Amino acid sequence: MIPATTFAGKRVALFGLGGSGLATARALVAGGADVLCWDDNPDSVAKAAAEGLATGDLRQAEWPGFASFVLSPGVPLTHPKPHWSVELARGAGVEIIGDIELFARERMAHASAAPFVAITGTNGKSTTTALTAHILQAAGRDTQMGGNIGRAIMTLDPPTADRHYVVECSSYQIDLAPSINPTAGILLNLTPDHIDRHGTMQHYAEVKERLVAGSDVAIIGVDDSYCAQIADRLERAGKEVVRISKRLPLTDGYFADGTNLMEAVHGRYERIAFLEGIGSLRGQHNAQNALAAVVACLKVGLDLGEIQSGLESFPGLAHRMEQVGRAGRVLFVNDSKATNADAAAPALSSFPRIYWIAGGLPKEGGIEPLRGFFPRIAKAYLIGEAAPAFAATLGEAAPYEIAGTLAAAVEHAAYDASRDEAGEPVVLLSPACASFDQFRNFEVRGDAFRAAVAALDGVTMIGGTR
Repeated sequence: MIPATTFAGKRVALFGLGGSGLATARALVAGGADVLCWDDNPDSVAKAAAEGLATGDLRQAEWPGFASFVLSPGVPLTHPKPHWSVELARGAGVEIIGDIELFARERMAHASAAPFVAITGTNGKSTTTALTAHILQAAGRDTQMGGNIGRAIMTLDPPTADRHYVVECSSYQIDLAPSINPTAGILLNLTPDHIDRHGTMQHYAEVKERLVAGSDVAIIGVDDSYCAQIADRLERAGKEVVRISKRLPLTDGYFADGTNLMEAVHGRYERIAFLEGIGSLRGQHNAQNALAAVVACLKVGLDLGEIQSGLESFPGLAHRMEQVGRAGRVLFVNDSKATNADAAAPALSSFPRIYWIAGGLPKEGGIEPLRGFFPRIAKAYLIGEAAPAFAATLGEAAPYEIAGTLAAAVEHAAYDASRDEAGEPVVLLSPACASFDQFRNFEVRGDAFRAAVAALDGVTMIGGTR
């Protein structure tokens, strides 16, 4: 735990008592703050009270007595309308912050030189965060990973000068972290997302920009117009900006040339790393993730040898194009985190011959946006509520069967793939659907896929259990 010592002796209101909220409340108490907690869910309030945290309806609180208001990132700050607690805090002139801000203040107070890599973007945040942390750990650095991935940030170990932090930040978290100041800030990409919580795409982009604007060095993917404009604007303002691209030869910056990661300096190119043969980093989207991780690791002091070694040993992110097993030439890939068509596209673009397991609770638009990948589908195995609609979309474009359940889909796909004479047929779970019709969440669905693969005859599992 990181005790929030910068709040010692201060009275703090806190709303939101989920996992990260409870962790934040504990950190504030450990740091000497006087904290009053609340939540709209009575069960969450009861749980907090049972462990000794002070609880009380913030509607009845004396707001002018609070120094700060700590808000869970899941609670609306601006759109579609501010939560009632936000209105009370604003009316009393109380600052509104989140757990990332608490971490930023503790780092500056106790170990401002602690290397801090923060990652945001619409897509690829989790893989880039996990990869960056893995490279640092593999190189023997004391590394803490958390934020929007894995552990709540205030549950990490306290800052010291040589302790490295790799933190995934959602737009909601950035919106509550006015003084975030990473050593290296990464903005991967921007496409429309969470507009219901930010009102407009422009506001969403402005929130994301704050992370790199506060960084010592801003590492920005420039393959979309929003990020390219942010890079130009920050550079004009005097910020150190490093541009990365998964597809463009840059004059200055870093870009991908196939599986080669290149550095460009005044139009002269040099290969600095490569992804050839690294199954966990297949695909153009992973080239962008890897470029960002490589540059960030260079900026916090690693050498290219350490970085290449870390790339080659990266096991991949669980449930995101995760290689789970192999039977002869057949590779089994768990992409359960692909809960909509856009999220499934990277996996479908990464393999030439696919036995595709898809379906679940359908999202708007179905799989029509994936039509360009249908020629890669050797056969589709459709499960869950979406199966009839997906079958209608596939039509004559690709063979399919309605398998119904995940277990049946794995069994049938494995059999058909084993008879395929292609170089490397892939049995891919990339559902393009939510899991909730058959599974509690995408993690449980991915675990079920892994277990079904492990139960097949002749399969060698990759990477063990997670």
